[in-house]
Amino acid sequence: MNSKKVLRKIAVSAFVLFAASNLSALEVNRNELQSTGSVDAIVFRNYSGPHSVINTIAQIRQIGSDLGTQVAGNIQNSGTFGEANRYQVIHCVDSATKEKMDADIIVIGKNASVDHITNLRRIISAYLSAAYGYSNKDADTIATFATVYNAVYRGNMDAFSSKYKDVVTKNLSAGKAGLSTNYEDWPGNTQIVIPLADLSGGLSTVDTSLISDKEVVKTMQDQDDKGVDARKDMVDIKEREADNLQEKADDAQAKADAEKAKLAEEQRKKAEADKAAAQKQAEAEKAKAEAAKKQAEAEAAKAEAAKKQAEAEAAKANAASNPNDAQAQENAAAAQKEADSAQKESADAQKEAESAQSEADNAQKEAENAQQAADEQSQKTEEQSQSASQAQSQADSAQSAADQKRSEAQEERTSIAKDQQELLAEAEKNNDDVITYGLKSVDDAGIASEIVKMNSQDGTVVKESPVTVIRGRTAYEDGDNFIAIAGTNIGAGAVKLVAIDKTNLEIAAESAEKLSELSVLVQKDGSYYCTIQDGSDYYIGKFNNKLENQLRSQVKVKAATPITVTAKGIIVTDSNGQAIILNPDDLKSMSPESKADDRNLLQRTASGVTNIYDAK
Repeated sequence: MNSKKVLRKIAVSAFVLFAASNLSALEVNRNELQSTGSVDAIVFRNYSGPHSVINTIAQIRQIGSDLGTQVAGNIQNSGTFGEANRYQVIHCVDSATKEKMDADIIVIGKNASVDHITNLRRIISAYLSAAYGYSNKDADTIATFATVYNAVYRGNMDAFSSKYKDVVTKNLSAGKAGLSTNYEDWPGNTQIVIPLADLSGGLSTVDTSLISDKEVVKTMQDQDDKGVDARKDMVDIKEREADNLQEKADDAQAKADAEKAKLAEEQRKKAEADKAAAQKQAEAEKAKAEAAKKQAEAEAAKAEAAKKQAEAEAAKANAASNPNDAQAQENAAAAQKEADSAQKESADAQKEAESAQSEADNAQKEAENAQQAADEQSQKTEEQSQSASQAQSQADSAQSAADQKRSEAQEERTSIAKDQQELLAEAEKNNDDVITYGLKSVDDAGIASEIVKMNSQDGTVVKESPVTVIRGRTAYEDGDNFIAIAGTNIGAGAVKLVAIDKTNLEIAAESAEKLSELSVLVQKDGSYYCTIQDGSDYYIGKFNNKLENQLRSQVKVKAATPITVTAKGIIVTDSNGQAIILNPDDLKSMSPESKADDRNLLQRTASGVTNIYDAK
């Protein structure tokens, strides 16, 4: 940024916060979240000052990698990994329950030292990469959205219960679920929920739709940059998800089509089997009718034979009664002959009836077999119909998932394009010609300040620095940075000389040396003078704009000494409370009192002692 040299020195606060706008107001309104799940903006309050111990990015990411490696070997089963008092993950999986979602719960223990959202996201990102194989870029994007999602729904147990399985919610508590926007609340009070959509791994392991819902995107749009870069990265993930899901949908549809083809073949077989069964049944009915007819004829023949036999018996009786009657004898013989003939015809008819019945029985058996085959084919057809229906349902579901991801991506791209136009308009409005910088007090005591970037024409605040621990109400503009003393000695913090980038107003570099909490900062000819702390002792230090210590006084000074830089020397207050002058070339004392003290020291030192400094 080519801004004007409008901030040679800021000696006092330019703006004072209203009482209601103190730091605690940055915390999410939990009552509102619990009732509606909605919040206007998510602003993470981080410790933005220097640290007494600086961990490398690799060391920070290793925390997440270690947890992820343990989960990677146990993806399909629930388990708890890590240290409860530092960093822990509860892998919540219930394969028997199909409704709602599994999840990972990342716990920040009471002894954890993470105090910046960037580092927390690094831990989560490394975890996702190690556990589920995400690329670093994709894991970074998901980690960003996951933290905002957990801040939006902080303490909202209704929201978590409606989305997650019991195996997840039983491990959550209202006072810890989600992520506070205040880093001071993180240790011992944080359960970051990461929704798991597909345990088979890959790009869709984490449910990106849930962590980027409308409430989450809305809060990101309220950020200075409207979260455009992260949102664009999420769109990219969703578009690739959509491509992967479309491939699955196409495969599912191909399987559904194959099942439908099988169904058509089974339906054809069923039609043939039904036709054959109907035909056999018709043949059996015809055979039954013929058997009934033959049986009726046999019964008639049998009755006729009985009649003829009765007539023959009567004729024989008459012949027996009239032995001399030739005609009676002839009639009896003829009647018997007719009776024998009728008996033969009856026997033949009975044989035909029995044969017809046998044919009818066989035809009925064939009809029953054909019907059984038809019934079996009908069952196969029904089963295939269900398989085809299920396959189509799966294909429809897969297509719906692909369409949803595609729709979300397209909708968000449209929204991003609109926001980018607004950002361009805002950038045009807040060009370098109208931008000015100042300090704003962040506490009533005036101990801590932050840099604000403002539009000098309309008085609007363009951006506030996340570095809220600038000390001494003093900062100097130096190229692309501001040089200031910042920090606190609370916890892992430290007071150091820092360079704050003009663009993002964040710390770009910090000195290796710790400074006095009460140190002033003076700039002269491109060099910076302040008070270095070394244990319980304090010294004057001279630094360049790269925050490298060029000189350090041999004389000890007061922790709160003023520093007056003149052409003839630097006036400070030594540890005895005396005003002394330091040589600007080497920061050695030029004052008679200090020289006298040095001479006394030399006189009290036994001859032959080495390593005595030259106090001239």
